[in-house]
Amino acid sequence: MSRIFSIFVAFLASFLLIGPAQAEVTVLTSIKPLQLIAAAVQDGVAIPEVLLPPGASPHNYALRPSDVRKVQSVDLLYWIGPNMEGFLPRVLNGRTLPSIAVQDLPGLNLRHFAEDNQSHAEEADEHDHDHRPGSLDAHLWLSPVNARVIAAKMAEDLSAADPANATRYQSNLKAFDERLDALDLRLKARLAGIAGKPYFVFHEAFDYFEDAYGLKHTGVFSVAAEVQPGAQHVAAMRTRLQEVGKTCVFSEPPLRPRLAETLVAGLPVKLAELDALGGYTPATAQGYEQVLEKLGNDLAGCLESL
Repeated sequence: MSRIFSIFVAFLASFLLIGPAQAEVTVLTSIKPLQLIAAAVQDGVAIPEVLLPPGASPHNYALRPSDVRKVQSVDLLYWIGPNMEGFLPRVLNGRTLPSIAVQDLPGLNLRHFAEDNQSHAEEADEHDHDHRPGSLDAHLWLSPVNARVIAAKMAEDLSAADPANATRYQSNLKAFDERLDALDLRLKARLAGIAGKPYFVFHEAFDYFEDAYGLKHTGVFSVAAEVQPGAQHVAAMRTRLQEVGKTCVFSEPPLRPRLAETLVAGLPVKLAELDALGGYTPATAQGYEQVLEKLGNDLAGCLESL
């Protein structure tokens, strides 16, 4: 009996010396790509949450009361910025904990929509101010260079908020950088054969990825996924498709624009998808690389099949 009592006293003493465990740092991101970058940094420590469900548009998402409560309560919140999630600033005004708009981070490689893109400038002015010529292109996560900057900021913030796991966060950041180096080599090899091949997109969302790998879309049917292009623009793009011949036209999931089939009817054109958000990608350490690799494979796969 005395031996059991001694073991109990020793256990109790060790528990009191250790003290209460530090509460887990909660991380919330606005969109899936930021969640995937955070998941790489937090690997083995925690799984970050994401605000937008798969298929939801970051341009016009309607927050639920539960979303608002989540935004107000998490320890660290990461979003792209007002050029992407226009619904968030009003809610963030009442938040007292850190909120990081990653578009403002130093060291990012930022792009702006072309000033001379007159083919749909009028539509952008009327329907979609976020894609107006000269405005910031907020699809910045599609640049691996920018992903590194975002991951470094997350690792810095998490290390400060959770010093007990600081070494793990920094180790995860180093591993993420090394995986991006390997991914970059794979994508350059995969996409080298399609450089210069013409293709069209329904949403001007891929310029960062294209810039990183020497690609350029031939035309855009609509500057934003939520905006239907005008009749004059559609007629001009169909004429352009006829001039180009065999090509691919890419939309984004989950919905294909209603006019897609009509636009390519009778032409040697393939309809395919490019997923910039990776909405259904599991939040694992390798998730971000999976989104970019799938993007490259889907783009190359369609063009190689012509």
